[in-house]
Amino acid sequence: MASFSLPKLYKIAMFSLVLISMVMVAVASFQFKVGGERGWTKPTGNESETYNEWATRNRFHVGDSLYFKYNNDSVMVVNHTSYTNCTVSDPIFKFEDGDTVFQFDRYGFFYFISGKHGHCKAGQRLIVRVMVHPAISCSPQPAPSPTEDRSDDSRDDWDSIWGPPPQNSTIKLTVASYFITALGGMLVIMYLLM
Repeated sequence: MASFSLPKLYKIAMFSLVLISMVMVAVASFQFKVGGERGWTKPTGNESETYNEWATRNRFHVGDSLYFKYNNDSVMVVNHTSYTNCTVSDPIFKFEDGDTVFQFDRYGFFYFISGKHGHCKAGQRLIVRVMVHPAISCSPQPAPSPTEDRSDDSRDDWDSIWGPPPQNSTIKLTVASYFITALGGMLVIMYLLM
């Protein structure tokens, strides 16, 4: 068997940890297609669910992204007031390319509306609640409710601070399970090299 010096073994271990960390970040992020096959369009009234109903069926985490596919329209990221009033005059971000990917860089609520006149009032708007992934933080603070200005913080519209139950969660395995698997693999490799 080959013999490794301690510095060389240390370098191998550090390289492996960096590689595993990079893979975990890539595996832990998901892209959600808004509107499914129809894309980001003005609702006609014949849809099986609204954009917000779709959002409550999914779990969104920091690092995930939304994919908006649309024609002759736009996507605007706005604040709560602009969302409620369908105000398109002062967006945080405005996208008009027809293929927009928006990545969540923080936890909390994100508000999206159509920039085309009349579409937001017709229901082409979306609230997404982004949660802190348990592997990132052990004690996340719950975000405020998007539906009202709350003076009583004891009441919450969600069943728990983690959001709605995972009826249609796209996360099949947790980051922790990937980490344990990778760690076990590294231990086997290190055992075989010794």
